[in-house]
Amino acid sequence: MAKIELKNIRKSYGAFDVIKGIDLEINSGEFMVFVGPSGCGKSTLLRLISGLEDITSGDMLFDGERVNNVVPSKRGIAMVFQSYALYPHMKVYDNMAFGMKLAKAGEDEIRKRVMDAAKLLQIDHLLDRLPKQLSGGQRQRVAIGRAIVRDPRVFLFDEPLSNLDAALRVATRLEIAKLHHSMNNVTMIYVTHDQVEAMTLADRICVLRDGKVEQVGTPAELYEKPNSIFVAGFIGSPKMNFLTGSFAAAHGCHTLGIRSEHIDVSNEGALWTGTVVHAEDLGSDNYLFVDIGSDEPVIVRRPGKLTIPQGTRIGLVPAADKLHRFNEAGRPIEG
Repeated sequence: MAKIELKNIRKSYGAFDVIKGIDLEINSGEFMVFVGPSGCGKSTLLRLISGLEDITSGDMLFDGERVNNVVPSKRGIAMVFQSYALYPHMKVYDNMAFGMKLAKAGEDEIRKRVMDAAKLLQIDHLLDRLPKQLSGGQRQRVAIGRAIVRDPRVFLFDEPLSNLDAALRVATRLEIAKLHHSMNNVTMIYVTHDQVEAMTLADRICVLRDGKVEQVGTPAELYEKPNSIFVAGFIGSPKMNFLTGSFAAAHGCHTLGIRSEHIDVSNEGALWTGTVVHAEDLGSDNYLFVDIGSDEPVIVRRPGKLTIPQGTRIGLVPAADKLHRFNEAGRPIEG
């Protein structure tokens, strides 16, 4: 495993700055997830760690050793891409063994590592197939298996599930979580735009915005104590409700935030009243979209069935201890 330190890392393409001075420590054996909107620099940062891109300035250390000029093959990393990057003319076994063959490992060692990885990922029955004979989920597991075989210090995942359908995403996400628990001596860094993947997989999450770190913390820390409106709106599904104007002023802030599950429907003690303009029944949960006169309808998430028809006027009671107050700069107001 490896502890990775990024010290004032910058990456520019000509006059265009992509990574704008990032300081970050990733602990040995940790599962760190980079999240953020498209163009925030998360994939570029992953490529800088891998050595596939050169660092413009700053220092990158693996276990205290500066690796800025160390080639990718010498960093002890293995990368899994969203496109699988399998050789179409090679069978699964040969795809998984290819890196070890290049390193001139012995046949017995290659076979043992390939078989161990294939059994771990439950693809040992697919070793004689070509990639075109596999489903998308199977191809991604082969790509992960190829990385495991290399016995890396660091695993890098670049949006590995983005090409899979919803059911396969869930199944493969479970495989990656199991992999992390079974290989807890390997540091893993995972890039995604999907905050559900981030929340379910990460030991810690690094939220990136416009080439800078917005916040780093555990999933619970980011969800419960976001340090900006940006993080509050990005982490969580549905996103946090934001109220401005008189709704916020009544609580001494510029923007008031409340998550959908922290609002009760009741006319007794209602802080706000409004009209149901839309409802979504998800089976286990029900979402109500309520127009209370704010910029956007307030989303209320309630468990089970709520038979409240569209057009009904209802009262809303937000949990007082779950209100988030933000100042004009979008930062939290304490107290």
